[in-house]
Amino acid sequence: MTRIRVAAYVIRHRAVPELLVFDHVGMPEAGTQIPAGGVHPGERLEHAVLRELAEETGMRSASVIRQVAAEDTTTYFHLHALPTTPDAWTHTVQGQGDDAGLTFSCRFVPLPLEHPLTGGQDAWLDRIDARWTAER
Repeated sequence: MTRIRVAAYVIRHRAVPELLVFDHVGMPEAGTQIPAGGVHPGERLEHAVLRELAEETGMRSASVIRQVAAEDTTTYFHLHALPTTPDAWTHTVQGQGDDAGLTFSCRFVPLPLEHPLTGGQDAWLDRIDARWTAER
């Protein structure tokens, strides 16, 4: 059975648009990533992306702007973060999923990115319309 996934381009606007990324604490080989994960059976994709964001980063204040792209089994979403969201934090994943107990170092980085994301996760960033990254 194919696993359906979602991924979150969480954008915060300050002087320039910034993207939320994270690294696995103690696992540098995992590379820099965006929040992403599996969709539960019967779960709406928009709900899944917000759930994955909360599970992996602890962030609960983002809002879904729109679907950006669907690639193979992963659907990418553009989300908006408040400008008052912290610059950086660590979060330990709770629950029963594959990431349970892992600690992620989360931070916002300016766009365009200096370095590519793991697994080509940045492939659809150019589809985010700059109008939607401005403060709202």
